[in-house]
Amino acid sequence: MLVPVLDKKKNQLMPCTCKRARLLMERKQAKSYWYKGIFCIQLLKDPSDTAKQPIVLGIDPGSKREGYTIATPKRVVFNITTNTPDKVKSNVETRRNLRRTRRSRKTPYRKCRSNRSIKNRVSPSTKARWNAKLRVISSLQKILPITSINVEDIQAVTKKGNPKWNKSFSPLEIGKKYFYDQIISKKLKLVTTKGFDTAARRKLRDFKKSSKKLEYKWESHNVDSHCLCEILLNKELRPENKLYKIEFLEFSRRQIHVQNPKKGGIRKSYGTTNSLGKPRGMLLRSKKTKELVYLGGTSKGKVSVHNLVTGKRLSQNCNLVDYDCLGIRKWKIQLI
Repeated sequence: MLVPVLDKKKNQLMPCTCKRARLLMERKQAKSYWYKGIFCIQLLKDPSDTAKQPIVLGIDPGSKREGYTIATPKRVVFNITTNTPDKVKSNVETRRNLRRTRRSRKTPYRKCRSNRSIKNRVSPSTKARWNAKLRVISSLQKILPITSINVEDIQAVTKKGNPKWNKSFSPLEIGKKYFYDQIISKKLKLVTTKGFDTAARRKLRDFKKSSKKLEYKWESHNVDSHCLCEILLNKELRPENKLYKIEFLEFSRRQIHVQNPKKGGIRKSYGTTNSLGKPRGMLLRSKKTKELVYLGGTSKGKVSVHNLVTGKRLSQNCNLVDYDCLGIRKWKIQLI
């Protein structure tokens, strides 16, 4: 496992080994730098060499979990396994039902509109899934000079002679086209690999793939993302079993009101992504105990704080002035 390195201006350099990073910090030539839970070092002097080797990113998409592997021609930097946003579809359906019920009450509502046929439209649930991948890529670009990306190409069956079906027949096809266009706009080299080619590489390397797709293990998804890096580099790399587990935080967006009214027909407002003016998910450090937590909800001038790893609520009666705000994080991260 390698450590990302940044210069004094936070520009990306080639990663180094953990031993070298420890040595640089002991000599006061670098300091620790945490970027959204990923450990990096920042140099305190000008680097002796700024030459860069190719750094590739392999992505194995999935419906519940996804695997990312970053590698150089010599070693694997690290692996990441994430979950996928899966509640957007139900949230959109709930919003639609609430909007329809308002039309039968004496209350302001948006008038009914016919379905709009928008060209190349990406549904909210599909867009949320692929935007999650783009957020991970953008975050990795801040700490690593990634040059190319290899994505396992997923496909859906078309219907011959049915252009209306083929135009918007599969969220996978529509989502991946949107995803590929966004990667190309970032000026990154994009390579796609068929699933059977990944399986052939996995068989050649005698890697075993786990059937338990929901587990945060290297054998579940990162075995394929590792093979994608080897295909792109055309070299065999030693597997790195350690990985970062990332779970995206989910927030209750602002609603007009709760679904069920209280006694007397009173409907109170519900949901927000801010707590006392600060975005939820912000990294906080206690001024007394120096404990690191993240910001949750608010009630009656108090805020709740949560554990960084498990997300468990530690307290819901805290004063925000008792904490230092360190930065915004929209996910939970753990090295396993």
